[in-house]
Amino acid sequence: MKKTLIAYFSAGGVTKEVAANMAKASGADLFEIAPEQPYTGADLNWMDKQSRSTLEMKDRSCRPAMAAKPDVSGYDVILVGFPVWWYREPSIIDTFMESADFTGKTVVPFCTSGGSGLGDSAANMQALAPGAKVLDGKRFTRSASAEELKKWAEQF
Repeated sequence: MKKTLIAYFSAGGVTKEVAANMAKASGADLFEIAPEQPYTGADLNWMDKQSRSTLEMKDRSCRPAMAAKPDVSGYDVILVGFPVWWYREPSIIDTFMESADFTGKTVVPFCTSGGSGLGDSAANMQALAPGAKVLDGKRFTRSASAEELKKWAEQF
């Protein structure tokens, strides 16, 4: 049986809720990709061209520091959840992908969004972890059922 980790970054709580429900339904372990410096409401104001999140997303080399480094060594599958920012994964997900050795692991992104999909996130993540097998992921809404989350998480 494959050992699965659900790693997630959540800015407003939706991704955290979906990831926790997915972990509970599937029996996977859970890891929060938390920024070393938490985001404030002002940091997340995407309409402010000088907000922290806007500046991070404009700079593809930006790597916000994480509060804790993950240990993925005991896992076969890592499901990586995040809200969609600017039609892709937030920069802290790039930090996560560069923070550990994903060689031989299956990595599958999932996002929470009211409408936007994953965009180029899987390709971006693959480039950051070339030894991993990064698959196309899925978009979930806050209302995703436990059965839907379990079925999706257990297919890898």
